[in-house]
Amino acid sequence: MSSLSLAVRDSSTMLRRNLLHARRYPSLTLNLLLTPVMLLLLFVYIFGGAMSGGIGGGRDEYIAYIVPGILLMTIGSTVIGAAVSVSTDMSEGIIARFRSMAIHRGSVLIGHVIGGVLQSLASVVLVGIVGVAIGFRSHDATALKWLAAFGLLALFALALTWIAIGMGMVSPNAEAAGNSAMPLILLPLISSAFTPIDSMPGWFQPIAEYQPFTPVIETLRGLLLGTEIGYNGWLALGWSIALIALGYRWSTASFNRDPK
Repeated sequence: MSSLSLAVRDSSTMLRRNLLHARRYPSLTLNLLLTPVMLLLLFVYIFGGAMSGGIGGGRDEYIAYIVPGILLMTIGSTVIGAAVSVSTDMSEGIIARFRSMAIHRGSVLIGHVIGGVLQSLASVVLVGIVGVAIGFRSHDATALKWLAAFGLLALFALALTWIAIGMGMVSPNAEAAGNSAMPLILLPLISSAFTPIDSMPGWFQPIAEYQPFTPVIETLRGLLLGTEIGYNGWLALGWSIALIALGYRWSTASFNRDPK
């Protein structure tokens, strides 16, 4: 069997294992999924009336404004499960056992990554359905723009999943992994997800503008709502590729490190 065939076979086995674990322990996925759904409903029905004035529109306009940010928050929330899963494997010695087996070394991480991305995209679809149910509409987006938006979400999900895998690899236990991955949920709160950047204090605007989530959010708004994308599209791609490279290097270095 060729090296490529071996990698595909073993990666498929690891992916199936991770998806079975997610199915057997649905409470973690459910808790992570409920967070962005509750935030969506909270900001629309509790804060929406007050915060919609910042974008010069009513509740319907505010729903359209915040859904792209909520979709990214959904990805950040879901990939915490990948960090917890990897950390659990590390602390229980499963990773050490896999290292000693005659399997493709990269398949262990690939299985976790693909599983994390698939769960993130499934969560995005579910949260998107909730958004449509409460009034989100994209009248100007063509099929090509919808495809580009979904591709960007998948790329950013891959980037955050690799980062989460790295966090899980270096965390001493599952609780620490979950806590260390919390910034993936919190960063959208200090982006343009819920309020325009120009309404923020001047000293804070560069922080919100140049962090990874803001250009992805603005690109999604441009694709789905017809707003100006500008340089945000290139920044979104750049951040995604940089985070993938960082997460991959971090995860593989941690995995290949000899256990003490």
